[in-house]
Amino acid sequence: MEENVKVAIRVRPFSDRERLRNASCVVTMIDKMTVLYDPANSKRDPRQYTFDYSYWSHDGYWERGDGYLESTSPSYVDQRKVFDDIGAEMLQNAWKGYNCSLFAYGQTGSGKSYTMMGFGTNKGIIPIMCDELFSSIETKKRSASLDQEFQVSVSMLEIYNEQVRDLLNLSLHVRGGLKVRQHPTKGFYVESLTSHAVYSQADIESRIVEGTRNRTLASTNMNSTSSRAHTIVSIYFHQKSRNNAGQFVTKMSSINLVDLAGSERSDISGTSGDRLKEGSLINQSLSTLGNVIKCLTDKTKGKQFVVAPYRESILTKLLKNALGGNSKTAMIATISPADIHYEETLSALRFGMLTRGDRGKMDGEEVAKDVDNFDLDLNVQSSLLVNDSLFVF
Repeated sequence: MEENVKVAIRVRPFSDRERLRNASCVVTMIDKMTVLYDPANSKRDPRQYTFDYSYWSHDGYWERGDGYLESTSPSYVDQRKVFDDIGAEMLQNAWKGYNCSLFAYGQTGSGKSYTMMGFGTNKGIIPIMCDELFSSIETKKRSASLDQEFQVSVSMLEIYNEQVRDLLNLSLHVRGGLKVRQHPTKGFYVESLTSHAVYSQADIESRIVEGTRNRTLASTNMNSTSSRAHTIVSIYFHQKSRNNAGQFVTKMSSINLVDLAGSERSDISGTSGDRLKEGSLINQSLSTLGNVIKCLTDKTKGKQFVVAPYRESILTKLLKNALGGNSKTAMIATISPADIHYEETLSALRFGMLTRGDRGKMDGEEVAKDVDNFDLDLNVQSSLLVNDSLFVF
């Protein structure tokens, strides 16, 4: 896992809500280092975290006539730069036959969906990857032999309240959601999930737009269109060719792109009733994901008899191959720069450190404390699950 996981942190501009509250910026970035200042204790030394990438997207840009946010400062990182660093490498690995997974983590409204899907002309990682994939296929077709074939298909699902929905086939409504089964060799999979063949970038973009439109959204104080479910887009890529013996061989890979639902605390997101229940289940699944990654990190440290709790949530079941196998995996944690979201930003940075394991660099005592405290953070966020009386219907 340690060699196959890359971690990036991305900080967004102030939101309208943060500007109205005259929020101050408590985040700076220096090369790969993300620095966080405690707004409640100016005398405390800032926390310093080093990741594979630290993306500054807070300021240093202007909006072109077509709506694209273009850099006016060397420090600003736009959508294309994020793809070039992370998405392009994943696409190269898919051509080599590796399964690849990218997931985005962060509080509600921190910029996960913008990074993954984008908005308007600011295309995110997923649509850019689709553009690049079919562009490469067309290039290879022009130089490939008649015996070579390329096949691409896509599926899109969401995990809402621990139930799986097929976002590309809403007519397939099953009470309690689609069943998650376990294959003896392929691992966990979703029974009856549809996969659709696509033949161009326009085809796959149309499917993703369709699935995005069908996602479960709701309004919270943090985000007026907050995604209330984890969304997984899977792109299946098959390459067929003849080997030296004249036999047909197929190289198969999948690219899993995971937009995690927003982690949140009910007191700041303004959730109640059904929204409160949704938020509690979201935080529970994120807590399980954190525990799984922590167990895998412990294994890299040589700890014995460590069992990752994959079965404790639907999300971790479906991500088991992505996290524990030979898959090439990347995680982007998106954060707010505002002092009013200091605790949520700190939690996201701790999650990033936990994902990196020993490769994260900061003061030794602090990194140990932060990694150990990460489970406590998510347990606090998921505390609503302890008392069912808090579920108001």
